[in-house]
Amino acid sequence: ILFFKKGIKFANFANSLSFINKVSEIAENENHHPDLEFGWGYARITIFIFFLNGLAESDFILAQK
Repeated sequence: ILFFKKGIKFANFANSLSFINKVSEIAENENHHPDLEFGWGYARITIFIFFLNGLAESDFILAQK
């Protein structure tokens, strides 16, 4: 299992929640669901990759969006 993790800082809770909502919409549309964490001023996304022989195209699409 491989994973990609990214942390992002925000000015407040509302901005981090807004970002998480946008990410969750993209993830649902791509049928590729990362682990999402957020709180006041931060958000973290972890994408787990279960493809056995490397990265799948959907991994790159979600990470890029």
